[in-house]
Amino acid sequence: QVQLVESGGGLVQAGGSLRLSCAASGRPFYAMGWFRQAPGKEREFVAYIRWSGGSLSYTDSVKGRFSISRDSAKRTAYLQMDSLKPEDTAVYYCAAKRYALGMETSESDYDHWGQGTRVTVSS
Repeated sequence: QVQLVESGGGLVQAGGSLRLSCAASGRPFYAMGWFRQAPGKEREFVAYIRWSGGSLSYTDSVKGRFSISRDSAKRTAYLQMDSLKPEDTAVYYCAAKRYALGMETSESDYDHWGQGTRVTVSS
C-alpha cells in the first residue's frame, strides 16, 4: 500500500499563490498526479510527474500557472499554484500510480489516493 497525505490548502485571494504538498509512505510507486474536484463537478486531472523524473504534464487550464515537482528524499510531491483564479476553487487530491500502465490523466489508472485538501480562491 501507499499512503498519501496532502497539506497546504486554504483560502487565498485571486492572483495569489499556494503550495500543496503530498507526503507519501509505504511501497514504491511509479508516478504521482494531482486532481481536483470543484463543487458540483467531476474530478479532473491537474498535473502529473513521473517519480524517476523526466516527465511532467498539465491540464491546459493550469499551464503556465501551476508547477508540479517532487523531492525524492522526502517522498513528497508539490503543486505550486500561482496566479490563482476563482475557478481553481476545488478539493485537490494527490494520487499515486504503482505501475507505468494506463493514462496519466485518467483517475481510474491511479491506485492510491490522499484524503484531499481544500483550496478556495476568492474574487
